[in-house]
Amino acid sequence: MTTPSQPVAAEGFSAGPPQGKSTPSGGSAAHAVASVGALALDAEALYRELLRGVRSMLTPTTHLAGIASGGAWLAERLQKDLGLEGPAGVLSSVMHRDDFAQRGLSAGAQTSLPFDVNGADVLVLDDVLYTGRTIRAVLNELFDYGRPASVRLAVLVDRGGRELPVQADFAAARVALPPSQSLALARDEQGRFQFQVKEV
Repeated sequence: MTTPSQPVAAEGFSAGPPQGKSTPSGGSAAHAVASVGALALDAEALYRELLRGVRSMLTPTTHLAGIASGGAWLAERLQKDLGLEGPAGVLSSVMHRDDFAQRGLSAGAQTSLPFDVNGADVLVLDDVLYTGRTIRAVLNELFDYGRPASVRLAVLVDRGGRELPVQADFAAARVALPPSQSLALARDEQGRFQFQVKEV
């Protein structure tokens, strides 16, 4: 298991904050502007870092809820690895997206929250934090189901590029990518995670 003193870095790039800057809350900090194929993130290693961070954030009233689809995969596996009872929640951003008029309904997973949201400490999971617009949408979705006592956010990767004032409470890694590239989590048939970096 990695620790904050043993950060997981993107291959070919140094780990740790840039000169003169402090590391935000979370595990590793890999800073790079990379071209497709040059960035190699070990998603399984970052998952282990996320597991460590989420374990430290749990309270007796904490419930996990993952954003479909990558965040839902993470929440499902974390629920099992942390020995939590019942299934993890799933949050869909579809109905509250600010580009809903252009995108319309997708065929992705629908929201499923197998716990009482009222008074709960909800820990939202996502694979990649980018502009913050998806987080805004799922917060609206979550509050349609009740009034939680608190909502926190843990992500596998924070890639920067924020357009809204949104910050993760825990990020397993931070990576700088240009807007021309997309970063998404994939899962194979054995349930192992990988990252896909593509030009958009």
